[in-house]
Amino acid sequence: MADLTIANTVSDLIQGDIREHLPLERIPLKGDVLGLGTTSSLENGELSFLRNASGNSDIWRCIAHNGSIVRLQPGDGSGHFPYVCFTGNVTALRHPVELGPLQQMKHRPIQEVISKAIEQERQRGALEDAPIYGIRLLAQWDELVITVASKLCMGQQRRNQEFSSDSSDGSQAEMSIYDMLQHYRLAPLSPEQPEGPIHYLGRSMQWDCCGFFDREPERGRVTVPKAGDHLHLHGCSTDLAYGGHVLHDHPNTRLGSIEQLALYPLQTIESLCSDLAIQTLTYRDAKIHFSVSNAGALDVSDVGVAVVVDDRFSDHRYLQIPWMSAGASESYNLAWPLPPGQHTIAVIADPQELVIEPQNRRQNNRMELKVNIP
Repeated sequence: MADLTIANTVSDLIQGDIREHLPLERIPLKGDVLGLGTTSSLENGELSFLRNASGNSDIWRCIAHNGSIVRLQPGDGSGHFPYVCFTGNVTALRHPVELGPLQQMKHRPIQEVISKAIEQERQRGALEDAPIYGIRLLAQWDELVITVASKLCMGQQRRNQEFSSDSSDGSQAEMSIYDMLQHYRLAPLSPEQPEGPIHYLGRSMQWDCCGFFDREPERGRVTVPKAGDHLHLHGCSTDLAYGGHVLHDHPNTRLGSIEQLALYPLQTIESLCSDLAIQTLTYRDAKIHFSVSNAGALDVSDVGVAVVVDDRFSDHRYLQIPWMSAGASESYNLAWPLPPGQHTIAVIADPQELVIEPQNRRQNNRMELKVNIP
């Protein structure tokens, strides 16, 4: 198993309309498992991975409409994730950071502190060089702003290309997923205007956080694909009252102190993807018979399949498959009497290319058959 597994990427997520999902049951939670992610449009919110008293890990869902959290369990109906990244048991990779040499941390940007900690530990020869570092962090905040994903960004909507392509540095992409989300504020004192644009939650200022520091954020694997935006951090208050995405660069987020910080050098990365395929195609008894499979590692929803005869797209038939689990296949037959002569039948899975698949895996989405009707 790779040190880090990514099901879709943040780059995929910010374009919206994610049709690919990883079920909760596929995520190992034995031991120290790092991770973060986003739930589906039906059960909106962020995912935070926390250690539990038994030494294993739990996934907590942060709820969009009020910032509260609930622990997820297999079979509870909310366990399909359009974006999630997670490790295996990385207990052996855990490296506690010596906090003393980091000097004064109060009100310093948390990304700056973590970057300094990585540099410090590498210079000491105590931490391996790695493309991505996992993070566990126990912090006390003087003030904290969090966001929680909602249908505004996670709904089944068409891919919003203007947000992903207007700017080469990803700044517009960042706006599409963070600036539009529900913001919440935590502070020791309630604001003078509690009904302001950032909703006040309460005084829960100690947070257990988990996340990743990507040294190449432009790749958009676990952070927004923007130069200099290395950190993606989710967390929950230690009283288990609230949780969400830690908006670490917000002007109203102010660090008090870090009580514990551990880094995990993650060397190997595996990206899970979908792989739709047309497996068989025959014509007999005036019917087109074909089978569609999902040979990839992610479940897929709303799979479209087009059947075209003799390149006449104006007469094509279109099927919609509501759900196809990873490794599953479905067989279909379509009544289509053909006149005498030579004909070409084409069956195409996901003809609009709405499902995220690597380009080199799309060749099997289409199959053609030539038939001669006497």
